Amino acid sequence: MKELVCIVCPKGCRLHVDEENNYSVTGNSCPRGAEYGHNEIKNPTRVLTSTVRLEGGLYRRCPVKTNKAVPKRLLMDIMQALNSVSLKAPVQAGQVVLPHVCGTDADVIVTKNL
Repeated sequence: MKELVCIVCPKGCRLHVDEENNYSVTGNSCPRGAEYGHNEIKNPTRVLTSTVRLEGGLYRRCPVKTNKAVPKRLLMDIMQALNSVSLKAPVQAGQVVLPHVCGTDADVIVTKNL
C-alpha cells in the first residue's frame, strides 16, 4: 500500500492506495482525491514550467509551460528539448514554442508578453 498526500485542494488528505486491490483509494474526502491517488500511482503527470532563451528583448529568458499535464517520466526529456530553444522578441503569451513536445499532445507555450 502506498501513502500519498493529495494536492488537488488545500486540505491535503492522506491517501492510501492499495495496488493489489485495483488501486483502490482510501483517506480522500472528495472524489477528486480518489482520482488523483489512482492516477498518481498508475501514470503520474505534471504541468512543466520553465524558461527558454530570449534574444533581442529586455530580458534574456522567457517563461514557458506545458499547456496540459505531461507524463512525469518525460519531464527531463522535455527540459532537454527546451534547452535548445531560442526565441526572438517580441513574443506573446500563448505562443506555441514546441508543439506536441516529446510525442505528447501537449504544447509548450509562452506565458508572458515580452
